[in-house]
Amino acid sequence: MKRVLTFAFFIILSSSLYAQAKKTSGNPLFPGWYADPEAIIFGKEYWIYPTYSAKYNQQVFFDAFSSPDLVTWTKHAHVLDTANVKWARRAVWAPSIIEKGGRYFLFFGANDIQSDKEYGGIGVAVADNPAGPFKDLLGKPLVDKFHNGAQPIDQFVFKDGDQYYLIYGGWRHCNIAKLKNDFTGFVPFEDGTVFKEITPDQYVEGPFMFKKNGKYYFMWSEGGWTGPDYCVAYAIADSPFGPFKRVGKILQQDAKIANGAGHHSVIHHPGNDSWYIVYHRRPLTEKDGNSRETCIEQMYFDKDGLIKPVVITVEGVKANPLK
Repeated sequence: MKRVLTFAFFIILSSSLYAQAKKTSGNPLFPGWYADPEAIIFGKEYWIYPTYSAKYNQQVFFDAFSSPDLVTWTKHAHVLDTANVKWARRAVWAPSIIEKGGRYFLFFGANDIQSDKEYGGIGVAVADNPAGPFKDLLGKPLVDKFHNGAQPIDQFVFKDGDQYYLIYGGWRHCNIAKLKNDFTGFVPFEDGTVFKEITPDQYVEGPFMFKKNGKYYFMWSEGGWTGPDYCVAYAIADSPFGPFKRVGKILQQDAKIANGAGHHSVIHHPGNDSWYIVYHRRPLTEKDGNSRETCIEQMYFDKDGLIKPVVITVEGVKANPLK
């Protein structure tokens, strides 16, 4: 009996120590090499959809992660696999997800095309559950060509009122386009164009947009994704079409903690007005460009609505359950 009680006490003590240790999320949020994280809230759960960070030919699936509180995360393996997207064969990148009508639409880049002569680009898959499995919606890419110089990668779906937009682009060019209600194509603008360029100064890739107090915050990554200059900057405008004048950097590496902080997303807790930035970075011990991990920090605004520079940490953030 004494041995049983001693064992029980050990279990309780271990659980208590674990709970104390998990007062914050810690960075990285979960084990494994993951990059380009898209964070979003579905119901009472936070979700993160990252790129599986590996050699291009090994990037043939997406994992997802869910949490009720930002601290404890559950892995959902292979929510999308190229087995369900016949035209995608490699370099499956930077997922962006949106819920509409009880279905979940996952936008992604694939094949890393270098010209209009190659096949690939931005696709869209659909599922009835945020954990998938996602299946190809169109049987072909949604965007399969270079428009305004933008490589068709790094897609982000932005909802403004009843209108959904696709914002995307690599190679230092960014486009915005109006999505059809069923996400099968695009609605031309009044001037007949489909893709409008909204590229701000020093833009490289990784666009993200959110709306706060009637203003449109447009964020992106600058520098080289394997280099120490990788960072996140932003602009503010009165319209999702800009013009976007660069305000400055708000996320970058800290030589004492990690390198290459960038390619992010933002989540907002509606109950207590907390804002978070979810991003990837490279540990100081790693030299391989693909050795990237997903992290989170709290994001703050000053009295004028400008984003304060983000301090990257190993602690991460405190628990903030959704109610």
